[in-house]
Amino acid sequence: MKLSDDLPVDHTLATVYRYGAAFCGLVLLVFGALGFADRLSPFTTDGQHVAGMSTNGVLSLVSVLVGLVLIGGAIVGGNFASTLNMVVGALFLLSGFVHIFILDRPANVLGFGMTNVIFSFVMGLVILTFGMYGRVSGRLSHDNPYWRRRHAREAAKESLARRRGERTPVPGTAVADREALGSSSTARETPAE
Repeated sequence: MKLSDDLPVDHTLATVYRYGAAFCGLVLLVFGALGFADRLSPFTTDGQHVAGMSTNGVLSLVSVLVGLVLIGGAIVGGNFASTLNMVVGALFLLSGFVHIFILDRPANVLGFGMTNVIFSFVMGLVILTFGMYGRVSGRLSHDNPYWRRRHAREAAKESLARRRGERTPVPGTAVADREALGSSSTARETPAE
């Protein structure tokens, strides 16, 4: 099974993926540009502080490149932006875990400090959230394009029933929840014979 098999081509959630990628890309681009403006040395492991985090020339370059990739994903938009957000978010989380173990060692070529590790975790979670929004959940509503793509038969039945004018509440919506509550309360009120 390919991941792209479950992705609808056009949906309103694409705006969330696009703005999320653009916002996070812009933050990284600004951080990297501030590092270049200070003319940092490329491979110092102690790092100089920029915007409250330690950095060096290589980290500034990586930040600018990742920021440009995210902005490029925002320009492309759609499912590409969603997938890109999830991949970059996961890489940020992985980077945070790796840098916890190499903070005060020569292997710390990006000049990470503890604030960078925390930033990496927070930014990773934010980017992941933007990428997974409306796409990954235990209970997607039936009007969600990802649910409709994954459950094509049920979605077709619901569409047909709507066209015929039959009242079939979509699970996960307010109408369905009200009807479920109403039927359970009437069931409780009906005496057993």
